[in-house]
Amino acid sequence: MKNYFSFLVLILLIAGMETDAQKLSPGDGVKIIFLDITDQISGDYSIQPDGNLQLPFIGIISTSNKAFTVIKKEIYEKYDSLYKNPELNVLALYRINILGEVNSPGYYYTTEDQKLTGILALAGGLTSDANLDNVYIIRNDREVELDVETIMREGDTASDFGLQSGDQIYVPRSFWSDTGRFTWIFSAITAVVAVAVIFLNN
Repeated sequence: MKNYFSFLVLILLIAGMETDAQKLSPGDGVKIIFLDITDQISGDYSIQPDGNLQLPFIGIISTSNKAFTVIKKEIYEKYDSLYKNPELNVLALYRINILGEVNSPGYYYTTEDQKLTGILALAGGLTSDANLDNVYIIRNDREVELDVETIMREGDTASDFGLQSGDQIYVPRSFWSDTGRFTWIFSAITAVVAVAVIFLNN
């Protein structure tokens, strides 16, 4: 009975790993970087609506219902059959949406090895009103908080802080950038001080 329970737990863990594994969707892509051949293969390649990925010399790779690690391995093995032990790097290319206090909000492509500063630079960088301390990801209608201080200090990449296909990165507005709010607070403080002065004088 104990062995059966252990086996069941193992199966659930494996299933969980498969669920959490990064997958690519139509509209995403891969970046191919060859370092030791002259054939024109290096470049960015998009996944078609049917889930297929067309690559030079090796044809179609199906990406549907596959973790990126599986796709990457398949690409390497097919190119290895043409170029023995190639110096090949295959990176996931995610299509994400960058919103909020950036100069050019919109959809962009980023690789898994891109750092947060580089990702934000895709959207023209931060505005002067940006609150970098409270940047978060919107994923499937829920918010995922980012520990920006740690990400910056450690130099974490998109893969490190868990960026996924379809994510929206939101940069909020600084509290103090709203002049109307600042004016209201200043007025409120002035009124409180005035009342206190009158009370003390009486």
